[in-house]
Amino acid sequence: MKYKMEIAGLERELQLFPVSDDLSIAAFILFGDVEITQAAARELLKVVPEFDILFTAEAKSIPLIYEMAKQAGMNEYVVARKAPKVYMENLITTDVDSITTANVQTLCIGQREVDMINGKRVLIVDDVISTGGSLASMEILVNEAGGNIVGKAAVLAEGDAIDRPDVIALEKLPLFNPDGTVKG
Repeated sequence: MKYKMEIAGLERELQLFPVSDDLSIAAFILFGDVEITQAAARELLKVVPEFDILFTAEAKSIPLIYEMAKQAGMNEYVVARKAPKVYMENLITTDVDSITTANVQTLCIGQREVDMINGKRVLIVDDVISTGGSLASMEILVNEAGGNIVGKAAVLAEGDAIDRPDVIALEKLPLFNPDGTVKG
């Protein structure tokens, strides 16, 4: 089953996948879709507050913040990694529980990322905000690194996330019943 919607002025069909016996979600995947990535970046940049640095979690929204940085004329952005790397020093870590991932994961940043965030106006960016678990984990990292969160933006806000006053999203992504109908 698929759900057709307009995103950043472009039409896409999103495949539906069950996440429990009574809930399905539509998979919005930026990987490999240059057109939607460029359009979403352009449209988000029109509505987000001024920022000094972009911040996201590995991995699906990396193409989006790359494109946002490029269109904004910036040369850097920060990605929280899902596992420490040997070159990362003075780690800051937090756990994240996402609706699209089976297990709890760890997000981390090192001293290089802390230096890029500290004292800066940080825009947190994600592809889809649903339960807010990933967003909350990113907020913890930015706050511990001394950044000033000026906005939280996503291409899509799933379910009730669209009603959050602290989230900027281009479109609402509904939740679905197992039969593919939109949950009321």
